[in-house]
Amino acid sequence: MLTSGPRTNPWFQDASNRVIEPGDVVAFDTDMVGPGGALSDISRTLVCPGKAPTGDQRDLLGFAADQIEYNVSLLKAGMSFREFAELCWPVPERYVHNRYMMMLHGVGLVDEYPSVAYAVDFDAWGYDGVLEENMVVSVESYIGEQGGKEGVKLEEQVLTTANGAVPFSKSALLNF
Repeated sequence: MLTSGPRTNPWFQDASNRVIEPGDVVAFDTDMVGPGGALSDISRTLVCPGKAPTGDQRDLLGFAADQIEYNVSLLKAGMSFREFAELCWPVPERYVHNRYMMMLHGVGLVDEYPSVAYAVDFDAWGYDGVLEENMVVSVESYIGEQGGKEGVKLEEQVLTTANGAVPFSKSALLNF
């Protein structure tokens, strides 16, 4: 998925013939299936060169990066899904409506178990389980106000270990 400017909010808008302009937010979600069916699933949002990021863009990118970094720092083998949900970064109220539907999902042969709901959604559709050692998961964030001009999608794929999460990517979450 690749979107830019106003097509980044809300998330899940298809690409169009809109020309990316300097200063636009450009967001992509990879979901790449490779040899043997293994999935690589990361998302990044950048600001198109040629115009400095706005204060609003910096805020959106900063909140999304904070959410990913905080939630990744919580992960460790043996933690329950509910415990993870209850400890996760609290999405600011103005972004709650458009938040991504889950905070974390499994990665293997495409998107897999588990899919961890936000704490406020846990009783409605969440289910409990335990993060296991060597489980590969993608930690998700989408930050954008309902009716807002732009939004930011970030996702980090990590290996769950007894000592915490090990990111697969060496690319920075903030690139501007």
